[in-house]
Amino acid sequence: MYDGSWALADVMSQLKKKRAATTLDEKIEKVRKRRKAEDKEAKSEKVEEKEGQADSDLKGQENPGEDEAGSKDEDSETDYSSEDEEILTKADTLKVKEKKKKKKGQAAGGFFEDASEYDKSLSFQDMNLSRPLLKAITAMGFKHPTPIQKACIPVGLLGKDICACAATGTGKTAAFALPVLERLIYKPRQAAVTRVLVLVPTRELGIQVHSVTKQLAQFCSITTCLAVGGLDVKSQEAALRAAPDVLIATPGRLIDHLHNCPSFHLSSIEVLILDEADRMLDEYFEEQMKEIIRMCSHHRQTMLFSATMTDEVKDLASVSLKNPVRIFVNSNTDVAPFLRQEFIRIRPNREGDREAIVAALLMRTFTDHVMLFTQTKKQAHRMHILLGLLGLQVGELHGNLSQTQRLEALRRFKDEQIDILVATDVAARGLDIEGVKTVINFTMPNTVKHYVHRVGRTARAGRAGRSVSLVGEEERKMLKEIVKAAKAPVKARILPQDVILKFRDKIEKLEKDVYAVLQLEAEEKEMQQSEAQIDTAQRLLAKGKETADQEPERSWFQTKEERKKEKIAKALQEFDLALRGKKKRKKFMKDAKKKGEMTAEERSQFEILKAQMFAERLAKRNRRTKRARAMPEDEPTGPAKKQKQQQKSVFDEELTNTSKKALKQYRAGPSFEERKQSGLPRQRRGNFKSKSRYKRKK
Repeated sequence: MYDGSWALADVMSQLKKKRAATTLDEKIEKVRKRRKAEDKEAKSEKVEEKEGQADSDLKGQENPGEDEAGSKDEDSETDYSSEDEEILTKADTLKVKEKKKKKKGQAAGGFFEDASEYDKSLSFQDMNLSRPLLKAITAMGFKHPTPIQKACIPVGLLGKDICACAATGTGKTAAFALPVLERLIYKPRQAAVTRVLVLVPTRELGIQVHSVTKQLAQFCSITTCLAVGGLDVKSQEAALRAAPDVLIATPGRLIDHLHNCPSFHLSSIEVLILDEADRMLDEYFEEQMKEIIRMCSHHRQTMLFSATMTDEVKDLASVSLKNPVRIFVNSNTDVAPFLRQEFIRIRPNREGDREAIVAALLMRTFTDHVMLFTQTKKQAHRMHILLGLLGLQVGELHGNLSQTQRLEALRRFKDEQIDILVATDVAARGLDIEGVKTVINFTMPNTVKHYVHRVGRTARAGRAGRSVSLVGEEERKMLKEIVKAAKAPVKARILPQDVILKFRDKIEKLEKDVYAVLQLEAEEKEMQQSEAQIDTAQRLLAKGKETADQEPERSWFQTKEERKKEKIAKALQEFDLALRGKKKRKKFMKDAKKKGEMTAEERSQFEILKAQMFAERLAKRNRRTKRARAMPEDEPTGPAKKQKQQQKSVFDEELTNTSKKALKQYRAGPSFEERKQSGLPRQRRGNFKSKSRYKRKK
């Protein structure tokens, strides 16, 4: 398979060379060493006390096994006792979760699929691709096209608009990159302009798409550029001035360049690609997306790709696509075919066991190539510290980290320097990390669609994989939906209670060390902030305030007031509306704020609470009246039964018809033809108004 390390090196070179004084792993190691030293001192004191008692009882006797005892103590620091080993080696039990039989009245919900239309025997050689592209495909190790590639590439080469929906990990990037590159090779540019724009929701996905596109174009003269947040703005502006053929960007950074880089515009865009469109609308890029589509050329080809087809995506498609070809290879809720799904039930009063269960799974069963998903950034950070203190090689990936830290965590995980990557949903979309064996969900995600994306990090491109999800009582409804949609048997994993209790005790003992690591981080952050303030003050003194004021401020398509209003509106929508009328939740949030530090049960409850709030917002959105769309609604797969319409009488029709036309006709009376048919006398018509006016004038 292809290796994107050389493309990643270009991105890493753009990052500012700022590094924290110490990494989180170094802090964890420091605290671990300190704890070990303290334990060693405590043990040595106990040994000295025992030796003192022994010396007083048996004077003159030598202790020949003193050195051996010391070495045994050192070994006991790392190894478990025989009792612990007996408990930890207990095997988990697996049970198959059976599907509930469907009632006769229920029919399977239809989702529009068009999988039968593409040629299943199609190969890359049959697609009329240029030699440089076929050479690149061979060099990257692609042998046979995936279903989405077989369906999309021929349609994309015809220049038609595409609205495509396919399961995650099926090769959507190559499905839109190959027809675009073929078009650029076939029709060379006349002037130095950017002709293709690819919009992606996250920085990491942008880097990945850029890497794949660059490798597909390695044997031709097509130039690519990456414009995502977190990278150096000046170097991106210089690259955009050179007018690359293909631009891969995130919406925010693209609008920044459009408003602040005078020579850059989108009026020459021939192809617009919206990758992971549903995620972009989830991330509240709706206004930004509309602004970008408005600034693009009207005479363009548009390709919209998404793993799930939501109402928001349909709205976007109706705005941005013209007579699109709909290619739906997989259903919204289809997981990878070789994925083994497992679930661990959390009893109602045992919500605090989640951390212990995850630690037990990672130390006993799934030791490497694991992605652990959490609902919040705070929980992801805590799990990194906790698992690091337990001696595991861990990294984290979420929005609170700098771009350097995020890319470094990804690189280390890909290079197998760390065994476990703890992440939020920022890593749940589009990222293709080779060799991920297991995905663990700390809590169930917001929706089934989010679950499909999370577990889609493993079992990609026809490989096998496993997902293990922790399910509480409040999340069982989603579990039932997943079991119902699953094609392969779903299994329930049961951990021995002794193992869970053992790990829970361990975590409780480590709480002091977790607090110590967080304190070290807080101190370092304060130091960095004060250093940054000193640096800015020195720079202002050196340049002078006048020169500093002369530098133009970066503009945005919204004013500060508009952005503030939008943020407040989103905050109200997300939190206040979800919490309104929920006394239990308000009390929980207040109590958590008062305490400062939450218990294990409260932490897991907060994770579930966030998912519930999202589900409530989604339900409220779904209850709204749907807009009339240019694109037709999904047709059901099965033959729909025609309902017999009862014919209304003429009297009923006239009585119930309250339209403007009907009322106008009623006031005017029956027409000449209607009177003739019914045998009524002809109505005398004349200009009565004009006669009355004439009389008045006289």
